Amino acid sequence: MREFMMWCVIINGGLLLVSASLCMFAGDLLYRLHSIWFPMGRESFNSAVYLVLGVFKVMFLTFNLVPYIAITISGC
Repeated sequence: MREFMMWCVIINGGLLLVSASLCMFAGDLLYRLHSIWFPMGRESFNSAVYLVLGVFKVMFLTFNLVPYIAITISGC
């Protein structure tokens, strides 16, 4: 179980880092790409991205990182 949770942390943590990096460094490209499909203002786009990344981060911490740390500490 600990190995499974370790891989969940690695994969989901990597996805979170890549997503946040894309939003930080390629935000204009992402906005242009998504505004073709979903017409919205830049402020709405920024708010939506911030919300999605925040929810993803909280879910990552709650369902991946904390259980992995608990399993590691308990020695299971």
